[in-house]
Amino acid sequence: MAPDPSPGPGAPLDVAVVGAGIAGLTAAALLAREGLEVELLEAHGQSGGCAGTFRRGPYTFDVGATQVAGLEPGGVHERLFRHLGVAAPPATPLDPGCVVDLADGQAPVRLHRDPGAWRAERERQFPGSDRFWELCAAIHRASWAFAGRDPVLPPRSLWDLGQLLAALRPASLASGLLTTATIADLQRLCGCADGPVGARLRRFLDLQLRLYSQEPADRTAALYGATVLQMAQEPLGLWHLEGSMQALSTGLEQALAQAGGRLRRRHRLERLHPPARPGDPWRLEGQAAPGGRFLLRAREVVLTLPPQSLPALLGDALPAGYRGRLEGLSDPSGALVFYGAVERDRLPADVDPHLQRDWDDPGPLFVSVSREGDGRAPAGQATVIASVFTAARPWFALEKAAYLERKRGAEAGIRRGLERLLGVKPEHWSHGELATPRGFQRWTGRPFGFVGGLGQAPGRFGPFGLASRTPMAGLWLCGDSIHPGEGTAGVSLSALMACRQLLQGRGMSWRWRDASAT
Repeated sequence: MAPDPSPGPGAPLDVAVVGAGIAGLTAAALLAREGLEVELLEAHGQSGGCAGTFRRGPYTFDVGATQVAGLEPGGVHERLFRHLGVAAPPATPLDPGCVVDLADGQAPVRLHRDPGAWRAERERQFPGSDRFWELCAAIHRASWAFAGRDPVLPPRSLWDLGQLLAALRPASLASGLLTTATIADLQRLCGCADGPVGARLRRFLDLQLRLYSQEPADRTAALYGATVLQMAQEPLGLWHLEGSMQALSTGLEQALAQAGGRLRRRHRLERLHPPARPGDPWRLEGQAAPGGRFLLRAREVVLTLPPQSLPALLGDALPAGYRGRLEGLSDPSGALVFYGAVERDRLPADVDPHLQRDWDDPGPLFVSVSREGDGRAPAGQATVIASVFTAARPWFALEKAAYLERKRGAEAGIRRGLERLLGVKPEHWSHGELATPRGFQRWTGRPFGFVGGLGQAPGRFGPFGLASRTPMAGLWLCGDSIHPGEGTAGVSLSALMACRQLLQGRGMSWRWRDASAT
């Protein structure tokens, strides 16, 4: 793909958006839809970020994200695509959303889409836990209705506060009493934390929550975790995109182009220069492949990179207090991801597309298996993606020989786990490779190859999280480190929130274009 021409130092744009993952694509398309002049800068040769794809011969692999939430009627992606005037990508609901093998000799837990079937499943798997699940459902209903009224969290202006207060209802205030509680607290409160069943339930909760909150049950905010635990059931749901995860990015790219915005690939931001005087624009400079440079001026900047990028991008221009807060943030997770391909008849005949397996070396596995005919593998074959969370920084401290040895060991451990889970023996793989945090750093440009947000612990969730409105006028944040957190639906909501704030600062009111979407 030929690189886009590099922008020069002409008249300032209205908005520059940095990073063409799902958050950046959403923000750029929304702002362009409102008539602003928008350019979206992406360091890679394609959009999507951690929700992108790559090819190896006849196989298409989803880089990181392998399932989508928010495509149901009224879901965030469904509303956004209708607002933007483009078709949502073809997708089918997952049923079950996931099958979780706790490696304890008992039947795996199946997250059925039908609420009644899921109720029967959890009663069978975790007898005596009804009060816990009913409490989670009540919290979820209040939180989901609150989120649907588009609050701004955390508020950093009177307008932000007004949006937050307008979204509150009595149920929101009641659930707010649990702001500092964790999911493990709810389990204890409901009397289902003790004994073998309580321990088994806790292990299930740890595995599921780690996928979506970066934290286990005793460090996941109750208000966040209660909704995560309901995501697989109707009227919500998890969805499998036809073709690949790239279909989500392709639709948003179409919306951006349709609205007059521009995506510039292979433009890696290296430095952000704040306005020298009130009324001056921001200046963005960096590399433009092949071997060129770019200088872009914009009145406002929306940054989707991890906030840990700001000290390097802004240097001494970053306010000292804000720098201290950013430097005090805990690291997001890195990931080890095995990308494999196999003849489909080597897999169990009834294999589900998404599975979890408790595993020690290198850690619990989340596994996605392509469906026949979904565009990811030739007929009669399947792609298998297995991911494991890992601390990211240690991978960068290793010398080459030690790094390669550790990488070989991690891949061997994942292959052993897949043999136990799927019965695929070493000689059955027609393709296999492992990505480490080093690979994710090259792919996404994120510091240390971080793949998740800040972790949805009580002290970092909602009103206690990092705000989209920064202390520097005209600089906005969105993405998986900003409320409501990671996942394609979460980062899209964060983009919407930042766009509404930006437009309000310009004296522009924002509304859903399709009234039925609200």
